[in-house]
Amino acid sequence: MSAMISLRNVTKRYNSRRGSVLSLDRVSLDIEQGEFVTIVGPSGCGKSTMLNIMAGLITPTSGDALVNGRPVDGPGPERGMIFQQYALFPWLTAQQNVEFGLRIQGMSSRKRKETARHYLDLVGLAKFADALPKELSGGMKQRCAIARAYAVNPEILLMDEPFGALDAMTRVHMQDDLLATWQQERRTCAFITHDVEEAVYLATRVVIMSPHPGRIARIVDVPLEYPRTEEMRLSPEFAELRTAIWRDVHHSADAAAG
Repeated sequence: MSAMISLRNVTKRYNSRRGSVLSLDRVSLDIEQGEFVTIVGPSGCGKSTMLNIMAGLITPTSGDALVNGRPVDGPGPERGMIFQQYALFPWLTAQQNVEFGLRIQGMSSRKRKETARHYLDLVGLAKFADALPKELSGGMKQRCAIARAYAVNPEILLMDEPFGALDAMTRVHMQDDLLATWQQERRTCAFITHDVEEAVYLATRVVIMSPHPGRIARIVDVPLEYPRTEEMRLSPEFAELRTAIWRDVHHSADAAAG
């Protein structure tokens, strides 16, 4: 059985005024169905480029990107993308924002409303269905964006630092909310973050990238049980994993700078 997402010797070059820039160099990675994989690394290691290749928003210079064994040739309905900026339509309510993709799919009005309300309830926003984005906090906007991504029923969620703009406490709550939703739905997730603690807390595996050019330095299994809890976050096992991954990330950054 093939992996849900496969990258095979993926290389990406960009042309700039300084000449050709190698962003990713022969990256290979398999993500299995139902996995929650986080991707960490210093700035310039190609994390977002790799995710955008999975999403079909960027074409690799060489190598292959596959979803369910089929080549990625552009965005597809089996992949939902969540960005750091919420990208909600400001003139639509939370309910209407979640319904938007369902309308594009041609779903009936009654079914759209039921589906949107289900996912708003799943992320704890049922009481704010009629609120406009300007009436929602940052965390609530991001929960709405997650509900919208879930509602169109993608097999895969691709998330590019979705909690990066949130304050520390809201970020922790959003991590718990996301994991609660993931445990119910078990979508395959690839999640980019700069935060090593967040990476360990969420993931079944952590992919550590090294920069200039971007390569996979190491992949770490996270043998902590779900559900993840505050007690687990404070445990010696968690601290040991976090410290080991933090050292790898900063070692790769220092090596690149050197």
